[in-house]
Amino acid sequence: MITIPHKAKQFVVFLVKLLIVSGAFYFIYDQLANNNQLDWGKFIALVKEKQSVVGILFLLSFSVVNRYLEILKWQNLVSFIKPISIGESTKQVLGALTAGIFTPNGLGEYAGKALYFDKKKTKRIIFLNLICNGIQMILTIIFGTIGLFILGYWQWALTIIGFSCFLFLAAAFSKTIKIKGYSIEKLIQKINEIPKFIHQKNLILGTLRYLVFSHQYYFLFLAFDVDLPYFTMMATIATVYFLASSLPSFQFLDFAVKGSVAVFFFGKLGVNEWIVAFISTLMWFLNVVLPVSIGSYFVLKFKPKWN
Repeated sequence: MITIPHKAKQFVVFLVKLLIVSGAFYFIYDQLANNNQLDWGKFIALVKEKQSVVGILFLLSFSVVNRYLEILKWQNLVSFIKPISIGESTKQVLGALTAGIFTPNGLGEYAGKALYFDKKKTKRIIFLNLICNGIQMILTIIFGTIGLFILGYWQWALTIIGFSCFLFLAAAFSKTIKIKGYSIEKLIQKINEIPKFIHQKNLILGTLRYLVFSHQYYFLFLAFDVDLPYFTMMATIATVYFLASSLPSFQFLDFAVKGSVAVFFFGKLGVNEWIVAFISTLMWFLNVVLPVSIGSYFVLKFKPKWN
């Protein structure tokens, strides 16, 4: 059996980390520099007109709280395997976010988090990350369906509810059917192995996180002088997040997907297209680009546990 020298392994790991970080920043720059929907002249003029340190810090605080709640969620779920500190959870969440920026729907994030643990725990870590992201998706579906009702898209909302009921009944009647060795019944057993208080805390933190980033979106519209009723605005935001999250995309294209859906729905409310595009880009910048910038540091400092 051929063995790879330790120095060679170190060089390969360093090269991979460097490629991840360089690639992340390249794609971020490319999307910001070559997006034809963005009118930087209008944006700079508006910022100069409304420049406010307090306002900027206020909007930034939502991004900090949003990511902090995600860090608490991960710390809470991992406690099922072993307790970790806030610092360690921060390292894992932001590092994995950076590693997953190139993959569809952030799938690389699963592998990124697993690398921080022993190889024998990989399946459990991936499963916990599925639970972590799953609750967020469920909340997005619930709030999005409510948003569709409020906006008057009754047929869409009823179709979603009907489809959800069908999936629930199909799952209930096919618990023993196995897919690649796994069954619904086994999945439910695995979920039930996690203590209820961990699930409850996960649900609370997930709900708070949803409310934080949706209201950040709301206050950005207010900053751009978009005057719509609160419930209409929040229902549209919920609908946009739900439908955009249902489409396969990459993290670095997240704002483009959400922006396209947002332009459609907010356009029906008479909101200027360039304002919607800019707000979607700002949301992406505040909640993906900034965390990835910090996560890049953790990627470069990462020391693999696998030999």
